[in-house]
Amino acid sequence: MEILAILIPASLLLGGVGLIAFLWSLRANQYEDPEGDARRILSGEYDDKPKQD
Repeated sequence: MEILAILIPASLLLGGVGLIAFLWSLRANQYEDPEGDARRILSGEYDDKPKQD
């Protein structure tokens, strides 16, 4: 039971760090253009073969 005195605060701390990182990513506009990503993946401009020089 003594280990719970360490594990509970550690899990709360790690959860808080994760929450802060998520909120930071929202404020930094990391999720700004999801539609552009969807169109870019379907674009034929980029393919698996390197361009010939």
